[in-house]
Amino acid sequence: MEFERLALMTPEYWDKAKRTLIRRDPVLATVIRSYRGETMKLRGKGFQTLARAIVGQQISVKAADSIWRRVRKSVVRVNPKRMAYAPSEELRACGLSNAKVLYMHSLANHFLENARQIRQWPRMEDEAIIGELTTIKGIGRWTAEMFLIFALGRPDVFPIDDLGLLKGIYRLYNGGEKMTKDAVLAVGETWRPYRSLGTWYMWRVLDPLPVLY
Repeated sequence: MEFERLALMTPEYWDKAKRTLIRRDPVLATVIRSYRGETMKLRGKGFQTLARAIVGQQISVKAADSIWRRVRKSVVRVNPKRMAYAPSEELRACGLSNAKVLYMHSLANHFLENARQIRQWPRMEDEAIIGELTTIKGIGRWTAEMFLIFALGRPDVFPIDDLGLLKGIYRLYNGGEKMTKDAVLAVGETWRPYRSLGTWYMWRVLDPLPVLY
């Protein structure tokens, strides 16, 4: 698949986005400079990105990393065919809930049955991809947004329901106090068309380890 070649690369937009937002947003500029030389890395592997995002749903990054390592060890190669035939009891033994095991199998079967359509994703608009992905059991908007950021390298994704993003914005832009949705969206508007970059740095504010889905 076309987007498989992007693995572990820095997004093409990254350097230009940093320069743009450093000029535009003094608060974000301070954060960017504090992580000088560090960049987001694209996983590029569509199935792995979505599977990893399912693991990470509603749990901490540390817990997700631990479970993901066990899943990789159990499955050996995380691809649709291996995951589709992975026994449910083995996936549960890795730390996945019953629901997440079901989601993994659903995702794997979707990839096996829709290979031609999946090859079109790199050429589709963000919202069209989200609409398609959210038809898969267990894939909500947040998971689809992680796919856009980390697999397709889309520059302007703003996952408004992501708790890490919200906490980072609250801390930096409102002294840690909660903000209205409109106020959060206004911060995001300042970052257009590079809201993915702003989101990544908000995650770094909360966790020194870079997020990678």
